[in-house]
Amino acid sequence: MPLVHGLAPILATPFASDGSLDLPSLRRVVEFNLVSGVDGLAVSGMASETFALTADERARVLREVVDVAAGAVPVVAGVNATSTVTAVEQARAAAADGAAALMVLPPYMVKPTPAQLVDFYADVAAATDCEVMVQDAPGVTGVTMAPATLARLGELPGVTSVKVEAPPTPAKVTAVVDTVGEEFAVLGGMNAQFCLDEYARGAIGTMPACEFPDLLRPVLDDWAAGRRAEAREGFARLLPLVLHGLQQGWAWAIHKEVLLARGLIADATVRAPARPLDAPTRAALHEVLTPLGITTR
Repeated sequence: MPLVHGLAPILATPFASDGSLDLPSLRRVVEFNLVSGVDGLAVSGMASETFALTADERARVLREVVDVAAGAVPVVAGVNATSTVTAVEQARAAAADGAAALMVLPPYMVKPTPAQLVDFYADVAAATDCEVMVQDAPGVTGVTMAPATLARLGELPGVTSVKVEAPPTPAKVTAVVDTVGEEFAVLGGMNAQFCLDEYARGAIGTMPACEFPDLLRPVLDDWAAGRRAEAREGFARLLPLVLHGLQQGWAWAIHKEVLLARGLIADATVRAPARPLDAPTRAALHEVLTPLGITTR
């Protein structure tokens, strides 16, 4: 079993109203996730607004999360660079700041060939002692990774898993599971939109946003215990919230609006080019939250 498995949410990065980092709110979000029974935590992922963080801020966030987690669960750091040398730099910095594993996007400004992908992940994995997860997210990167390519990556020392975010994800999970070796783990992302179907096809984890782990944990526990009908019913209640958190441009503001409603962060500020919610979207979101027992505090 790789370090990253089970429920491992991607943490939002809270900001104060002036746009500065809000570390006390971040600590509350981490504590909430730990109490909710997560199996891991991730920073510098897509849901973290990493595109708007400086290198110093990435380091501060990672160190804060590692401090609060205190070894209770592994902390995963995203690596989302545009070349091998910059990815290695990010990987080494994350390892030095306490990351246990790295979630690594392929370089995407210049699209790599399959052979270059192998060289890229080999170099990143060799740069630290951290386990490496391949992030297969062609919707963001424009880089398509075939199951055969992922199988080759899974043979590299230190590369232990893949996070599949290539729609339709259940079918891609099946294709990867049928191709890779048994020791190469498959997890899902995309805010856990198809997590139960991914589990049914061989995935061993899911990495959604961080505002509803307490609601998703019982669903996953029901599934693991064989109570599939109960799990499907529980997930159906969550699906409207999951879908709201997948809206392009607004996803980051959605995550933060929910965290604000739950009293976990002090402000829902996002950094450009993420967009703050307009009034109709905010109202619709709160209509979705009310049946889940989440109301503005």
